[in-house]
Amino acid sequence: MKKNTVIIRLMVFALILVVVNMISSKLYFRLDFTEDQRYTLSKATDDILTNLDDVITVKAYFSEDLPTQLISNRQDFEDLLLEYENRSEGNIVYEFISPNEDETLEAEAQQSGIQPIIINVSEKDQVQQLKAYMGAVLMMGDKKEIIPVVQPGVDMEYGLTTSIKKLSVTDKPKVALLQGHGEPSLQEVAQLAQQLSVLYEVETIDLSEKTEVPSYVRTLAIINPSDTISSVEFSRIDDFMSKGGAVFVAYSNMNGDLQQGYLSKGDDIGLEGWLRNKNVNLGSQFVVDAQSGSVSVQQNNGVFTYRSQLKFPYFPMISDFPEHPTTNGLETLMLPFVSAINYTGNDTTVNYSPLMLTSEMSGLAPTPSGLDIQKRWNENDFREGTQTLAVALEGSLVGNQDSKLVVIANGQFIINGNPPQQISEDNVNFASNAIDWLSDDTGLIDLRTKGITNRPLETVEDGAREMLKYGNVIVPILLVFIYAFIRRQQYMSKKQQWMEGNF
Repeated sequence: MKKNTVIIRLMVFALILVVVNMISSKLYFRLDFTEDQRYTLSKATDDILTNLDDVITVKAYFSEDLPTQLISNRQDFEDLLLEYENRSEGNIVYEFISPNEDETLEAEAQQSGIQPIIINVSEKDQVQQLKAYMGAVLMMGDKKEIIPVVQPGVDMEYGLTTSIKKLSVTDKPKVALLQGHGEPSLQEVAQLAQQLSVLYEVETIDLSEKTEVPSYVRTLAIINPSDTISSVEFSRIDDFMSKGGAVFVAYSNMNGDLQQGYLSKGDDIGLEGWLRNKNVNLGSQFVVDAQSGSVSVQQNNGVFTYRSQLKFPYFPMISDFPEHPTTNGLETLMLPFVSAINYTGNDTTVNYSPLMLTSEMSGLAPTPSGLDIQKRWNENDFREGTQTLAVALEGSLVGNQDSKLVVIANGQFIINGNPPQQISEDNVNFASNAIDWLSDDTGLIDLRTKGITNRPLETVEDGAREMLKYGNVIVPILLVFIYAFIRRQQYMSKKQQWMEGNF
């Protein structure tokens, strides 16, 4: 081959590489084979980026010398920002800054609200502490949002998108939490309030001091009241719904006392009757489910005392969620001490949707009764079939104006309490999704529940379990023997051919 021909071919090859590189930088894409599509932007993110009408600048403060386990975090965030830039058609611009290289940049990061995190690094048999930055500041005009630490995985997209949403929303709708009847304060539902604050202004309202629910309120939330709600207040709630207002109710009419070991029906505070007028009936028996959570029990064995976990069917573990915007992506919720919900309406102008179902092995326990934590449960206790624990209604519930109502037969599941305790993300996600649906704003539902948070093991029969157990041991050994047998047969066949002179 002539020298000139070789040079020309190398130049053409280099030109092709340059063109491909230029095109790939404009047509960025990646394949996502994960079950929960964690590397694919959700519809919520796509909608938010498409509707941006101003430029958002992202300053990503990331240290250059991150330890190995965190290097991918920086690359993932850069890939995500590149995708955001492309989807927003230039309304997202970003830059990466390494604060460790310059004291001025480090001071700038800290003044912006990005604090360093201290990481222990093992090097040459010595543990050293590394000061690392992994935060970002988003700016739109004179508004600013801070991500103090960019979390890896699915939380990265949620954190970035919610920050963009906060910057781009100019007038947040209002959500009001009813007060005055023993309901938790905003601080006692801290996780829910924090999540709702992305899209809404959350405030409290005492209807005994108001003549009506203000028209600017999009959704009224009634969470775990314990004292009587007056008929005047209910009439104000009905008036609110007759004008299109939506109501979220999380309430249990049952009392389960683990300390006293006693089960009873709760006092009548008027809420059951108000729901009955909407054809939503709360049962008078406890729902028990073979698929349940556990309680910690102290047990004695001779002179030894220890604590163990016992299945407790009064704590149904919900994993069956009918298809509905409020239940997208949910894995499991536990609702302690609940009754079933029965909808008896037949009005064709009202759409009814069950939202939470117990397992087929469910039963009903009468009240009042004592509570035996160590009771030995059997199949006869779970013969009532699937029970409904949450419902959604949409239509002419009061008057002729369409409104919405969500009812959950438990009010404790979203309360952090005082002092606050962390509750399951799915509990908060469900309540937030329900309020989004009630408020006609489903923007972040898909993103909020993206990713698997808690996937319980599937229940299998004893026979299937034994077969899987021994199969895992025997099948690999059989495969090895089969492979060895085939190889030996091939070897013997070749040897026979050689002996016969067929090379």
